[in-house]
Amino acid sequence: MLRAFALILLMATPVAAEATLGDDGLHKTTWMRDTFKDLREDLAEADAEGLRLMVIIEQRGCIYCTKMHEEVFPVPEIDAYIRAHYFVVQLNMFGSVDVTDFDGTVLPEKDMVQRWNVMFTPTLMFFPQIVPEGVSAPQAAVAVMPGAFGKSTTYNMLTWVVEQGYLTGEPFQKYHARMLVERGQTD
Repeated sequence: MLRAFALILLMATPVAAEATLGDDGLHKTTWMRDTFKDLREDLAEADAEGLRLMVIIEQRGCIYCTKMHEEVFPVPEIDAYIRAHYFVVQLNMFGSVDVTDFDGTVLPEKDMVQRWNVMFTPTLMFFPQIVPEGVSAPQAAVAVMPGAFGKSTTYNMLTWVVEQGYLTGEPFQKYHARMLVERGQTD
């Protein structure tokens, strides 16, 4: 009960935004990794560090990205959870930096995002520790979170992926509903 109360306080506590805007107009946080955007290498590095690979796709001027970076990601428990469990790579929905997909396809960010049929920003893609050869990112993803969500939904998605809920047979929606009650969350 004390943990649930502490979580409610943390989730309700406003915090200052930590993200800054980069030259590309995207929000930058200290937990984002600057990589060559080769998902195979990023996954190997994440695994070596005992972390889960998460790709976040954003665009300049995205009000929903701003919402996530100002209201959700800075929540101390969410920020700490991302730092402790995730290797985060950011892609620009309209960027021109080359991205190498798990299947070896190399395309500029804007073309890769289109290949993956991503239409909303932010979109968070979560990956397993092992991705079979010849599989693209959307095929490999264990979860995709398109759009801005509240603190509890985001936190619960982060924990569901780390706890490998996708392997237990409990759909995220049921896990989330259970966590709302167990953790005393409100959104």
